[in-house]
Amino acid sequence: MDLEIAGKRALVLASSRGLGLGIAEALAAEGADVLLCGRSADRLSANAAAINAKGRGKAHGVAADLADPAFAETMIEAADKALGGIDILVNNTGGPPPGGATEMSVEVLQAQFQMMVARVVDLSTRALPAMRSAGFGRILTVGSSGVVQPIPNLAYSNTLRSALVGWTKSLSNEVAADGVTVNMLLPGRIHTDRVDELDAANAKRSDKPIDAIRESARQSIPAKRYGTVEEFAAVAAFLVSARAAYVTGSVVRCDGGAIKSV
Repeated sequence: MDLEIAGKRALVLASSRGLGLGIAEALAAEGADVLLCGRSADRLSANAAAINAKGRGKAHGVAADLADPAFAETMIEAADKALGGIDILVNNTGGPPPGGATEMSVEVLQAQFQMMVARVVDLSTRALPAMRSAGFGRILTVGSSGVVQPIPNLAYSNTLRSALVGWTKSLSNEVAADGVTVNMLLPGRIHTDRVDELDAANAKRSDKPIDAIRESARQSIPAKRYGTVEEFAAVAAFLVSARAAYVTGSVVRCDGGAIKSV
C-alpha cells in the first residue's frame, strides 16, 4: 500500500534511538523527509546518515532537550530551516523515573509534566496553524499502555501520559474539519533499551533474575513475545499517512493483546 506521504515533512521527537528512531526510519522509507531530534548530536548525525544512505526520504538531525523551556520554539525554527515546515508531527518523549503512587514527589511530577506534557502541547499548538492552512496535518503522540491499564511501579508515567489522552481527543475535535488528524499510539512491551531498563529495575526491586522478569512478561502477553520496533513503527506510519485521513481522536494499541480490557 502506498501511504502517500512521499515528500511530506515529518518532525519526530526523541528519535535518537528506540521507538522514535524506528518511526523516523519507517517514514523515510515511505519517502518522507524527516527531522530527528534528541540530546546527542553525534547519535543523531549517525542516524541521519544511515537513513540517507538508503536513498528515499532525506533525514536531518537537530540536538534539543525537552527540559529547555524554549524547546517548542527551537524545534519550529529547526523544522522550518531543515524541512521548510511540518506536515507530520510525532510527539515522543522519554519516560519518567519508575516508582509507586505513594512514592510520588510533587517536585518530580511538576518537572516531568513540563517535559512530557507541556512541551508536547506547546509544540503541537505552534505547528497547527500551517497544517490547518494547508488542509493537511498529522499529529501522533506516542503514549503507553498504562493509560488504559496502569502499569505497576510506573505511577508518574500512568499519570502524565493519561493527561495527553484527554488533550488528544479535545484537540482532534477542534481541527478535524481542517484536514488535521490527532491520534495517540500506545506501545505495550516493545523491545527497546527503555524496556530493558524497566526490566532491570523490576528485577532489582523484586530480587529476581532479569530473565525471570522477561519470561513472566512474555507469558502475560497473548502473543507470548515482546513486539519489535519495526512492527510498532509500521502502525505509526499508517496513522500519519494520507490513507488514514478518517482516523482521528483515536487511542490505538500496539501491544500484542497485553491490555486485558476491551
